[in-house]
Amino acid sequence: IWELRMSFVSIDRLTRPTVSTREAAFYLNRRPQTLYIWACRESGPLRPKRIQGRLAWPVADIKKLLGVD
Repeated sequence: IWELRMSFVSIDRLTRPTVSTREAAFYLNRRPQTLYIWACRESGPLRPKRIQGRLAWPVADIKKLLGVD
C-alpha cells in the first residue's frame, strides 16, 4: 500500500497553537484513527478543538503529555 510520507518538525520546535490529526498522531506515535476515536468518545488523554468542522489538536497539550518543555 502506498502511503504519503510527510516530514514533521520536531515537537520542541513547533510554534503553532494547533496541529492536524495526522500531525498529532505522528507526535503521539498513534494512528490517526485512534485520535478520531478519542475525539468522538471524548475518552482520550487529549481533547481537540473543533474549528469549522475539523479537529485541531493543541500543541501545548501534546507537549505536556509527552513531557516536552
